[in-house]
Amino acid sequence: MQNIQKPVVSSSSAELQREVAELLIECLNLEIAVDQIDPDAPLYGEGLGLDSIDVLEVALVVSKRYGMQLRADSADNQHTFSSLRSLSDHIAAQRTR
Repeated sequence: MQNIQKPVVSSSSAELQREVAELLIECLNLEIAVDQIDPDAPLYGEGLGLDSIDVLEVALVVSKRYGMQLRADSADNQHTFSSLRSLSDHIAAQRTR
């Protein structure tokens, strides 16, 4: 009989995605439910429709909440802010709190 365990990473990853989605909604005063944010949908344009000012606000809140630096001149920003999943994965890898 195989010992099959549910991966802890996926549940904590899903929890972090939900937390970051709540953070986006709160900091940008979005009038949508957490469940309406597709983790793979673009944050810019046709997805959530964020603009560069929105992303700056999100970066500031994320930096404060998770104790990490998100630099405006980072080459990774386009990927980091491409979707909720990408942003959550970046936070998981870089967070200090």
